[in-house]
Amino acid sequence: MSRITALLCAALLSLSAYAEQTVSRKGHLFEIKSTEIFTIESKVLGRKYDVYIKVPAGYSDKGHKETSYPVLYLNDAPHTFKVATGVTHFKSMNRAIVVGIDFAHGEHGQFSRVRDLTPERDTTWVKYTTGGAPDYLQFIRDELIPFVEGNYRADPARRILSGHSLGGSFGAWVLLTQPELFSSYILTSPSLWYKDDLIFEFEEEYAKHHRSLNANLFVATGDLETAENGMRNDMVDGHRRFLKRLRSRNYEGLNIKDEVVIGTDHESTFPVGLTKGLRWIYQDLW
Repeated sequence: MSRITALLCAALLSLSAYAEQTVSRKGHLFEIKSTEIFTIESKVLGRKYDVYIKVPAGYSDKGHKETSYPVLYLNDAPHTFKVATGVTHFKSMNRAIVVGIDFAHGEHGQFSRVRDLTPERDTTWVKYTTGGAPDYLQFIRDELIPFVEGNYRADPARRILSGHSLGGSFGAWVLLTQPELFSSYILTSPSLWYKDDLIFEFEEEYAKHHRSLNANLFVATGDLETAENGMRNDMVDGHRRFLKRLRSRNYEGLNIKDEVVIGTDHESTFPVGLTKGLRWIYQDLW
C-alpha cells in the first residue's frame, strides 16, 4: 500500500469514527416552535376538532404586548398547517397568527372534508356525505373565531381564509355568502366544478342584490391542472371563467389578483399560491 493510499484510508476511518461519535438519536419528534394544539368540542356540529395555532415572531415580546395581528385560517390542517408554518418561517412572511383546522375526531380525513367543505348535497357522490358547509361555517363563525379572538391578540378586521381544492371552492362560497367574515381570501386550485359549477349560481344570486364585495381575493391554479394532463375536471378553465365573471361585475371594494402557475399540478400549487397570496396581501394592501 502506497503512503498516499494509507493516508486516505486513515482519513476515511477517522471521519467515520467522528460521525459515529457525534450522531445520536434524540428519541422524540421534531416540533414547530410557537405552536399549540387545542381541541374544540363543537356544539353546532356535535363533533370535536383539533385546532393548530402558531403565533408570529415577537408575539410574546414586551414591546409587542399591545400589537394585534392578522389571522390566517386554514382547512385541511394536516397538510396546510405544515406548509403554512414553513411559508411563514422567515421574518418578512411571519406576520400573522396561523390557525389550522384538523378533520373531525374519529373520521377519515377525506370523509370529514368532503362533508364540511361542500355547500350543498350532491347525490351523485355516493361514497361520501356532502353539503355540510353551512353548518361548518357556522362552527367557524360562532365557535372557532371567538375562541381565537378571545385568547389571542387577533385583529377582527384582518382575517384571511385560505383553502386548497375543495377548501378553495369552500372559500369562494364563503366569499359569495358571508364575505364580511374575512377581509382576504387565498384560494388555490379551487374545485369550482363541484355540482356542475354550482359556485356560478351563488355568484349570480349575489350579483342580483349587491354592487360591492369588500375583499381581497388571490386565486392560483397550476397550469398542469387540465384534462390534457390527466385531470378529470379542467381546473384552469374553471379558474379563468370564474375570475372573468367576477371582474365583469366591477364589484366595488373587490381587489383581485390571480395566477395560473407554470409547472405546478393539483398537489403542488398550494405552497406556491399561499406564498404569493400572503406576499401580495402583506406588501400591497396592509
